[in-house]
Amino acid sequence: MSDPLLLLENIHAFHGDAPALRGISMRVNEGEIVSVIGSNGAGKSTLQQSIVGLAAVRSGTITFDGAPLVGRSVEDMASLGIAFVPEGAPVFADMSVLDNLKMGAYVQPARSRRNESLGWVYDLFPILAERQGQKAGSLSGGERRMLAIGRALMSMPRLLLLDEPSVGLAPLLVERLFTNIAEISAVGVTILLVEQNVYLSLQTAHRAYVLENGEITLTGAGCELMNDDRIKRAYLAV
Repeated sequence: MSDPLLLLENIHAFHGDAPALRGISMRVNEGEIVSVIGSNGAGKSTLQQSIVGLAAVRSGTITFDGAPLVGRSVEDMASLGIAFVPEGAPVFADMSVLDNLKMGAYVQPARSRRNESLGWVYDLFPILAERQGQKAGSLSGGERRMLAIGRALMSMPRLLLLDEPSVGLAPLLVERLFTNIAEISAVGVTILLVEQNVYLSLQTAHRAYVLENGEITLTGAGCELMNDDRIKRAYLAV
């Protein structure tokens, strides 16, 4: 087996003063969509925050393409090839859609390929092309979510972290979003997805981890976990 793009080994991390992750080990291989599912408060968001330096890692190692991440600044992530879209997908409300997207391409080589990336983002999310002159604050919730993901993609990431991208969206928008996630993966972007919609998350993911009380309790291929009786009872109401 080849070395993973992202590797977490025995991670213990805190949310404030409270322990949130207890001995987490996981791998994300290049080109995969890996999903993390679990109930509210299980530690899913803290897991992603620990990768990008937003949560305090007390012990363990995190490596990206063999390079250590623990102790690196949030600002380092884009230059390393990591993009993070947090829950709620904040945007620069007083700036135009286009200027928001341009903000995502502030590191090299993304800056030199900005127009190429912009065309790709507009192909993924045509509504952003239509709204490019509008202030981001005037967009609907779904459009802001697209904008936040598009801005992250403008940095030309190798690894895209998505935290609850579908929360609050209407069902039709959720289905379209997961189609977009598959399209992003298809061009080679590796994706680590934290998502409350367990069915679509497992349907889309190559592999998945189940997180409960800060610990991984189950892992496997997405299609396998969809058919696991424990997952059905706990998350799919089947």
